[in-house]
Amino acid sequence: MSEAAAEPLLAVNVMHFGRLLRRAGLPVGAAEVLAGQEALTLVDIGDRAQVQTGLRGAMVHRHEHREVFDMAFRLFWRDDNAARQAAALAQMPAQKPPPRPRNDPGSRRVAEAFASQRDRAQLAEDEPPEFDAALTVSDRERLQTMDFEAMGAAEIAAAKAEIRRLVLPLDCRRTRRLRPDPRGGIADLRQTLRRSLRRGGEILDIAKSRRLERPPPLVVLCDISGSMARYSQILLHFLHAVANLRDRVQVFLFGTRLTNITRQLRHRDPEVAFQLVAHVVPDWSGGTRIGESLAEFNHRWAKRVLGQGAIVLLVTDGLDRPREGQERAKNLGECMDRLHRSSRRLIWLNPLLRWQGFEPKSQGIRAMLPHVDEFRPVHNLASLRELVDLLSKPPPARDAMQAWRTAA
Repeated sequence: MSEAAAEPLLAVNVMHFGRLLRRAGLPVGAAEVLAGQEALTLVDIGDRAQVQTGLRGAMVHRHEHREVFDMAFRLFWRDDNAARQAAALAQMPAQKPPPRPRNDPGSRRVAEAFASQRDRAQLAEDEPPEFDAALTVSDRERLQTMDFEAMGAAEIAAAKAEIRRLVLPLDCRRTRRLRPDPRGGIADLRQTLRRSLRRGGEILDIAKSRRLERPPPLVVLCDISGSMARYSQILLHFLHAVANLRDRVQVFLFGTRLTNITRQLRHRDPEVAFQLVAHVVPDWSGGTRIGESLAEFNHRWAKRVLGQGAIVLLVTDGLDRPREGQERAKNLGECMDRLHRSSRRLIWLNPLLRWQGFEPKSQGIRAMLPHVDEFRPVHNLASLRELVDLLSKPPPARDAMQAWRTAA
């Protein structure tokens, strides 16, 4: 095939590949498709790795989308001859592959997007089976309890819509500031004397004021390491909604380093906000350094954002890999102790609590548990609603964490 005849076919394939990515939930439009076609003119078409790198750099703008892109690339740009040869070799007894591991988080989304339009239309035309719906639940109720990691593209879109409807009320706290109020219970002598000067020094009434009540500041420290990438991706939509509905909200992301994304999340458009976040966060889906990140927060940001009885949400699985064993775990405990003393309320949200048999066995979790006020799961919409209800109520009793502290 000549080069002139191959170029239009390649451009059409890039267009269909962009549609596949868009069905998988990635924000890929006409600009990304054109950029991908131009990128293929700058790389060696015969080198599969260069083609994949060129298309990824032109069509993917966020770190958390790379996993879905790589899986879609392997399915779309596959070699039919190599696939048939691999299938023939697999029939030989000595060449049978080992049992397949658990699917990657993005595999379900790509599989749903890769289904052809004809397959989806054929499934829609089939007669629906008859069943008794007396003991079934609606899709919305099932969505509330579905784990974020098990969601497909459609479930993630529905979950994001549900998250945008959540309202986060915080229990108001009395401050030292006073506001003039004729029915207030505090006598304002200074204002009373100022009024008397207008009447020749005669005091006719006493000015009153009341304490100003306002919700405390909210500080969120969210883990974006490889083990938390799927959960933090959806939780960012919740944090974006909170940051745009409330004032005095500070959001930090940490993996191997700490990044303040409060200013980026203030943008009203979620997609624009997340693109801004992707530009300032270089360590998405990387390693985990919880102790170093908390130490940096305590040193640089604690005095700025933890005033006036701030509430801190720590979102992490606690799986910190200590390089120095007990010494590093001790430093992590000291950082958690300082963070706990600087905040009014420290709530740890851990997706590992979705397992009923969870036990605090790792050194990082055992070092962090004694310094938190609440230890709760965050893995589905129901857990987010429970978090909203928790923050709208007074703090629980001090012995609520006694069982976890004893286990640690």
